[in-house]
Amino acid sequence: MNSATLPLRSQLDRARRAWRGSPLPRFIAWWSGELAALLPARWRTRFGGGLAWHLLQLDDDEWVLRRAGDAQPLARWSSQLDAASQQVALRDALRGVDNEDLRLALVLDPAAVLRPRLQLPLAARDNLLQIGAFEMDRQTPFRVEQVRYDVRELRAAAPAGRFAAELVVVPRATLDPTLARLASSGLQVDAIDVAVGVDRLGANLLPPELLPRRQHPRQRLNLALGAAAIVLLVLTLLQFLHNRNAALEQMRGEVEGMRAEAAQVASLRQQLQDNAGAAGFLAERKRVTVSALAVMQDISQRLPTNAWLERLSIDNSGQVGFQGQSPQAARLVDAFKGSPVLTDANFQGTIQVDPATGKERFYMVAHLRKPTEAKGKVATASSTAGGSP
Repeated sequence: MNSATLPLRSQLDRARRAWRGSPLPRFIAWWSGELAALLPARWRTRFGGGLAWHLLQLDDDEWVLRRAGDAQPLARWSSQLDAASQQVALRDALRGVDNEDLRLALVLDPAAVLRPRLQLPLAARDNLLQIGAFEMDRQTPFRVEQVRYDVRELRAAAPAGRFAAELVVVPRATLDPTLARLASSGLQVDAIDVAVGVDRLGANLLPPELLPRRQHPRQRLNLALGAAAIVLLVLTLLQFLHNRNAALEQMRGEVEGMRAEAAQVASLRQQLQDNAGAAGFLAERKRVTVSALAVMQDISQRLPTNAWLERLSIDNSGQVGFQGQSPQAARLVDAFKGSPVLTDANFQGTIQVDPATGKERFYMVAHLRKPTEAKGKVATASSTAGGSP
């Protein structure tokens, strides 16, 4: 591994460690399991993919293919066959495996690999490959340019402030002939690892320049579906806002309508109060005021038959003025003394004789009694009249 690829590999390792150390993988695994449990069993079998690792190992002159975790080989074929025949043999053995889920790892014999243990400070977690290159001369008899290597973090006990790691090293003199034979067969692998029992160790010694470029149509479909879901979510939120604004406008219209109705009711209530006040005022005015008809009736009854009135006036203060002619005007004061309607009747001005009629012209003023007094006077006069023989 040359020094030009170290920064990129370091960044990828750092991103992978940050991802594995975050709670997101566990949450996504739990969430995916819960969603998968809701699907029918046939759908789970069909769509429940995932990475399907297969292990390819060179046994003398034969390639042996088996599924990771399975000891029974799926196929064997000679590495001396032409490239087309070997690719056909590989495709026949992997028939039924989704190409997008398929991952192929070339596993090496553990005896050909050095695996020294390291105790590294916690700050070295972000630069494992650089630390591996630095430790190469101390932990192995090789230089960096003579080997293919990887550094993997271990879940093992370590002193405080340090963590356990493993340096996986294979000499290029051992690995490069296998890579050349693999290239001549036209086979591509996703990783170079170490066989551990029926599984793989978990390292990757494959040079970055040999990493295959895979097409991911399902990933593109997932991205398209994710984008569509986001668009639908945005449209749903916009529709929610639109419905909320529409409901708000409707409520505002209803409030304006109720406000207009309330204003109309308040106007009618005020009008009713005004009418009730006017009616009460008139009733009160009628209660405390003697009617002009009663005044005229009382005056008519008390004037002699040979006397008449020429003018009658009643002002707001209750003063009554009347002018007329009578043969003996001086007796009119006595005539109005017992009036239940008028009180304080007296002449105003002088009494004069009218040359045309020969009768005395007079002008008298009086004051109206209160209705209660007038009613009492009328009741007294009626009782007196009824009791007289």
